[in-house]
Amino acid sequence: MKLVDIIDALEQWAPKNLQESYDNSGLQIGSRNKSVKKALFTLDVTPEVVEEAKNKGCDLIIAHHPLIFKPLKKLTESNLVEKCVSLLIKNDIALYTIHTNLDNIDTGVNYEIAQQLGIDSPKILQPGKSKLNKLVVFVPVKDTDTVADAMFKNGAGHIGKYSECSFQSNGTGTFKPNEDANPHVGKRGKRHLESETKLEVIVPDYKVSSVIKAMKQAHPYEEVAYDVLVLDNTFERIGSGMIGDLREPMDATAFLDKLKETFNCGVVKYTRNGPKLIKHVAFCGGSGSFLIHAAKQAGADIFITGDVTYHSFFDATETFMIADIGHYESEQFTSQHLMRYINKKFPTFATLLTTVQTNPVNTH
Repeated sequence: MKLVDIIDALEQWAPKNLQESYDNSGLQIGSRNKSVKKALFTLDVTPEVVEEAKNKGCDLIIAHHPLIFKPLKKLTESNLVEKCVSLLIKNDIALYTIHTNLDNIDTGVNYEIAQQLGIDSPKILQPGKSKLNKLVVFVPVKDTDTVADAMFKNGAGHIGKYSECSFQSNGTGTFKPNEDANPHVGKRGKRHLESETKLEVIVPDYKVSSVIKAMKQAHPYEEVAYDVLVLDNTFERIGSGMIGDLREPMDATAFLDKLKETFNCGVVKYTRNGPKLIKHVAFCGGSGSFLIHAAKQAGADIFITGDVTYHSFFDATETFMIADIGHYESEQFTSQHLMRYINKKFPTFATLLTTVQTNPVNTH
């Protein structure tokens, strides 16, 4: 199959423009039009992972962490990145990475952590702002349903648990086609009055272009009047971290034991004098220290992440615990989460999980 088909599926799930400004997700090595037969899934790309892909006949690696973060000025195999890039090119193996865009969706990295912890119906901890738009378009009354359906099918009109949400009001539109126009209704050189519907829908920022394209294709006018208004509303399905409840409260010590077992941690670093029972749990895969305040404000009993700095631990209280389980440990299930998604989309495409342990940090 074509690599572009896999890329399109991944970017429909976690669009690239949801990644953070510092990130470099996407196709890093290879052609979008390359034919691929087998993919290897990994958290990190190392020379050992590339060798594994080569030996197992994989012509594509899909990784969570980007290999290339900064522009390469040379390719002399003098460091890990250069070695990996050289190996990938020599063996004609494509590399696609899906990083903070997968972190920032409610079915991505943190959703998988929720599944591992037994947390039902988790929600985004810190929803994104200015990620929603209102699209307003004026449509002849008889064409309203056709245009609305086209926008709904392309991602417009979702509010929480509801889909196909819109507001419609009727009025009269006026226009005068010039001599070069080809009007759907009315005559050149004469003002025309048309009964129209003002159709308003909510559109996520990353779907605006596709919704507008679908709207224009479905709209009968050759010149479409529409507005795109950026909203200050929070978008509950996009953002950082997640929070949710355990099915039953757990003794704090027992919950820490559960963390250690579930994530196979050599050690869990945590704050003392915290709550005796754990029920309301906040978490973020990778480096999530920036969400400590948000977790505390949300009333979490504990916040779980990796890479917590020494001074950040002082933000804990008698009712709020912080636990650092390690960066790799918190994201280790991401590869299989990605693989399951691709298997569901392309059941006959061959996939493998890496057997290479890429965690650079050891505990003793």
